[in-house]
Amino acid sequence: MKIGCPKEVKNHEYRVGLIPAAVHAYVAAGHEVFIQKGAGLGSGITDEEYVAAGAKILDTADEVWNVADMIVKVKEPLPEEYDRMKEGQLVYTYFHFAADEELTKACMEKKIIALAYETVTESNGSLPLLKPMSEIAGRMSVLMGAYYLARPYGGQGLLPTGVPGVAPANVTIVGGGTVGTNAAKVAAGLGCKVTILDINPDRLEYLETIMPANVFPVYSDKVNLEKALQEADITVGAVLIPGAKAPKLIKKDHLKMMKPGSVIVDVAIDQGGCAETSKATTHSDPIFVVDGVIHYCVANMPGAYARTASFALNNYTIRYGLPLANKGVEAACKENPAILKGLNMYKGKVTFKGVADAWGLPYTPAEEVLA
Repeated sequence: MKIGCPKEVKNHEYRVGLIPAAVHAYVAAGHEVFIQKGAGLGSGITDEEYVAAGAKILDTADEVWNVADMIVKVKEPLPEEYDRMKEGQLVYTYFHFAADEELTKACMEKKIIALAYETVTESNGSLPLLKPMSEIAGRMSVLMGAYYLARPYGGQGLLPTGVPGVAPANVTIVGGGTVGTNAAKVAAGLGCKVTILDINPDRLEYLETIMPANVFPVYSDKVNLEKALQEADITVGAVLIPGAKAPKLIKKDHLKMMKPGSVIVDVAIDQGGCAETSKATTHSDPIFVVDGVIHYCVANMPGAYARTASFALNNYTIRYGLPLANKGVEAACKENPAILKGLNMYKGKVTFKGVADAWGLPYTPAEEVLA
């Protein structure tokens, strides 16, 4: 199979879909790999390193998309890339279709095969291709919240760590999954008082056992959520329904009860955000203010730490990418239920229910299109 890796085009997106070790694995399995010139530079990877691993370097994105049977990316195709997609081409990347109707319809019209990292699901319910980026985004979230608490950026001028005689920040984390757990670890390490809300009692019990004494797992209901938001200096939105729109748990009315100059970091923005007032931002223009509350809603947070993120992501994507290349998407999906759950679109048909429901589109179960 011919595998292509173009340079990412999203604002300040420095990650890359393939690292040299992944290139070597594909080439060793008998495939050809084509990398766009300079695609890895943002992650500290030179073209020479790719060539040493067995890749061929092409000058332009058009060349890479045109030659490839399978495209390996990090972020969803942007409008400038829509015309590069080919019918029947396998695109293996994050899509987050439920947050982007234009992208969904463009991929349907192009009749690509969309294998979405974010919905590849193992039998135990884990999301292995979402996990590494969720870990990074979770750890980043508190750092970004701390940064924008500084007075020059509109924050209340509170140092999250506190100092002797002055209390540290209160951090509220909505959602106790991978993002929330990693956010809590960093916030706790800074010495903050951390409240982490979730609706799963078993998860709360687990968090109680692994977290330090300054982290308080709390059942997420209306009363507890509002109390935590009132106290919060930093709020992290960490709610996920795999492949579907994030629920809007933080209402606009909640902002009026929050502290002026407090910060919401909505990590769920990839799936539309879990605050009603959230809208996607970029690393170039990361924040906006609503009712005195700073919103940080960068849709590709891990791109800021591209080298760490690229290597962490490839550690997982190669596990499913090799079967896709070796056997073809149809056979790989039939043999591996985890890969099957990653199939969001197949040649014009939506094969993931959360995406179909988000935009009122016809849904065809993946098993049917592959039958």
